[in-house]
Amino acid sequence: MATKLRSFFKFPANAKKKTLYLITATGIAGLTHESVAAASSTNPNFALLSNDIVEKVRFGFHGIVRSSRAIYTISSNVVDYKYSLRGLELDSDEFYSKLSEVHLRSAKRLLKLCETNKGFYVKAGQFVAAMRQVPTEYSSTLASLQDKAVPYHFKAVKEVLVRNLGQDLSDLFLSFDEKPIAAASIAQVHRAMLKDHQEVAIKVQYPGLEKQMKIDITTMAFLSNATAWIFPEYRFAWMVSEFERSISRELDFIQEAKNSERTAKNFRKNKIVRVPRVNWELTTNQVLTMQFCSGHKVDDVGSLKEAGINPTKVAKALMEVFAEMVFVHGFVHGDPHPGNILVAPEGRSGFSLVLLDHGIYKELDEGFRLDYCQMWNALILLDSKKIQILGERFGVGKYSRYFPVIFTGRTIDSKSALGRGMSDEEKSNLKMEVKSLKMEDFSAFMESLPSDFLTILRTDGLLKSITSKLGAPQQVRLLAYAKYSIYGLSAKLNPESDTTVEHALSRFKTAVTYVRLKLFLESVELFSEMKDFQQFVLKKFKQMLFAAVHYLINPFSLIKS
Repeated sequence: MATKLRSFFKFPANAKKKTLYLITATGIAGLTHESVAAASSTNPNFALLSNDIVEKVRFGFHGIVRSSRAIYTISSNVVDYKYSLRGLELDSDEFYSKLSEVHLRSAKRLLKLCETNKGFYVKAGQFVAAMRQVPTEYSSTLASLQDKAVPYHFKAVKEVLVRNLGQDLSDLFLSFDEKPIAAASIAQVHRAMLKDHQEVAIKVQYPGLEKQMKIDITTMAFLSNATAWIFPEYRFAWMVSEFERSISRELDFIQEAKNSERTAKNFRKNKIVRVPRVNWELTTNQVLTMQFCSGHKVDDVGSLKEAGINPTKVAKALMEVFAEMVFVHGFVHGDPHPGNILVAPEGRSGFSLVLLDHGIYKELDEGFRLDYCQMWNALILLDSKKIQILGERFGVGKYSRYFPVIFTGRTIDSKSALGRGMSDEEKSNLKMEVKSLKMEDFSAFMESLPSDFLTILRTDGLLKSITSKLGAPQQVRLLAYAKYSIYGLSAKLNPESDTTVEHALSRFKTAVTYVRLKLFLESVELFSEMKDFQQFVLKKFKQMLFAAVHYLINPFSLIKS
């Protein structure tokens, strides 16, 4: 077996030749640059033509280097998995312990790759980190990429601005801060003052991204297919396809501006939501100019408390806003990481949520939206039969039994109350059940999910992370989803039947479900409030008891005070 593995991963005979080609390409790139410089000193016209050729050669070489790094990293990970896990029993504790070690090593290699290649690799790493269905070692390691973007030099950014806006910056702005206030993997944001003294935030796309995207996506697809060829049970084509769809939408700033305005319209009656206004005169495919809004990052608990804002109330408001997007509007912000949501210390509730970065949105299919509302109704009531039926509609079949675990932290046979987690017995049973699952099951499950579902899983993963940092109990998220799933169904009662009797019967059944679920939720919420009140009374009682004991020990303390 060992001999076979060594021969399988043995470098081909022409590997040295390929390495020589790569070194030669480096020399050619350098020589070409020097040759152009020499020739341009005697013939300026030659320089204009050749500079374009040199840029294309350098860009192509840059793409080769980036792709080579990616191929080397993934190959290293494949070899690590292949060798480290060989000969181990799949269901043994030793296998799972070793698997966790390999996951962590592989995740660290991917992190280094993303940090070195930057651009779309950082974006891909962030995408993976937000998928809570991947091993924890990957999501926790790659999560650090959220704050790793390095801004471009202003000279390159200025060229994009002038080319897109058609005028020099001094003709358009009273002031323009060359130092970015935020930097991401595909763009950075600058603060400026218009001639009419309006403060604006200007999002500028980095140059050459479309060409770079084609090379990087092609490399990722190749690596995904190569991994699936070596390990048939490890299939990630679904992830590459979903990433390509989301990143393609994000590169169009005109579409982002339209998404922003549509979201503002959807929440026009909601006083807690703020969406920066778009300045269309200074907006193009690569430049987005919008109203400048200040605030604290949504997960900055220290700053929120200093401003007198309750983090749990922020978590509740955040979950309700995104629950309304999913269940009622069917138009979902697909990238709610902390940098894209600010908390401003103003508004009726003492704060408002500022929603930024509207590049990645998903318009849910109406049939899917209604089914997803029903699924949450079934999850709350633990209606296993209904969950199974909806699982068939979503195309996941037998894997629908894991929906309660994924979304509510309960097994499908759980007797625990909503938001109370699993009992020790349930945890033990689930652990035994999960041990029987293989990577093939995970791949099959993720491949079968519709694109709408993948977006929701990613969004939900990011929101769970934020609410956890805010210290909010899981019940805040569950109640928000439950409440808005009811609103989502009641807002549009669309019976599938044609006859008047069946139509009336369908409406009656929906109304009964709505009333039953609403009563259930209100009882759960009342219980939660009673528990909070009970804790408050207990806390006050302890304080009074402590004061009484202190007085008995030192009766003169009150007189002195």
